[in-house]
Amino acid sequence: MRFTTRLAAAAVTVCGAAAGLVACSNGDSTGTTATTASSATSTAAADEGTLVIYSGRSEDLVAPLIEDFTEETGIEVEVRYGSTAEQAQLLLTEGDASPAHVFLSQEAGALGLLQEQGMLTELPAETIALVADGYSSEDNEWVGITGRARVVTYDQDTVTEADAPATVEQMVDPKWKGQIGVAPGNASFLAFVTAMRVTEGEDATREWLEKLAANEPKTYKKNGDILEAVNNGEVQIGLINHYYWYSAAAEKGAENMRAQLKWGADGDLAGLINATGVGVLTKGAGREDAQAFVDFLLSEHAQTYFAQETFEYPLVTGIAGPEGVPPLDSMKAPDVDLAKLGTVEESAALIDEAGLTVD
Repeated sequence: MRFTTRLAAAAVTVCGAAAGLVACSNGDSTGTTATTASSATSTAAADEGTLVIYSGRSEDLVAPLIEDFTEETGIEVEVRYGSTAEQAQLLLTEGDASPAHVFLSQEAGALGLLQEQGMLTELPAETIALVADGYSSEDNEWVGITGRARVVTYDQDTVTEADAPATVEQMVDPKWKGQIGVAPGNASFLAFVTAMRVTEGEDATREWLEKLAANEPKTYKKNGDILEAVNNGEVQIGLINHYYWYSAAAEKGAENMRAQLKWGADGDLAGLINATGVGVLTKGAGREDAQAFVDFLLSEHAQTYFAQETFEYPLVTGIAGPEGVPPLDSMKAPDVDLAKLGTVEESAALIDEAGLTVD
């Protein structure tokens, strides 16, 4: 079955409010950390009803952490799990009727989309100050939790490290025809294309996508599928997030990985660093348990958990990064305002125009 990017479940695309809410697609600490959520234990009883969290991060990953939060604070939570796209769309559809107090997102674009619709509340300045510059909303309405870098994975049996692409233009070189894997309906790819639109403009992005389509890429639903395809020699290169490789290497042994990584050139979009993040929804305004959950995600315990379990970059200053991964402060990422990555509807339209679909 083939379906366009606009219908892909992973794309966070909801039509503008004026037209109605219609879906279009889809470590050790060495410095300051957030105050732990335990400070909220005595006041949580003042909050009315159970804390409701909509999570765009998988249950397998965050459920243990949320259990730790409840154990530490005594705050009971109800969690709805789904893809970030599904959760953002649901929140927009539910509007003021949504029971959710907090939204945990796998990428910044969905948070930016909700912010544009006035669905997030302002977080304390001291919360925002905990996180490295550039990974939170300028209006303090969402805060980054972890960072994830875009990288190229390549088949070391057929491609040398020097020959693997390190820029977006090198990715669409005709020599990779039929040998590049992408996930056009995946939220990470949508965010990547949106970053290109924001920084390079619509015309340049359209041209890049047309070049990519002309190279007859093999398409997949998920980053993990791309990594597996490269590791099996199905394609020679692919665009993924860095932690997929490190998680696979931890399981299989790095020496057993045929797929290797090429980090993006300094300042090039090939090295885009996006952020997972959290925001308190309007229904959660003033709830101390909602703020306690945000604080917990920025605590040493939670930040270290993400670094060790998923190899993502902690964004709180002073928390050690994942072992074996190049430090975040060594990256010269492109200058992209992550808050502007919510305009994915336009990105999905360009991807569809180029003829990139998921098999």
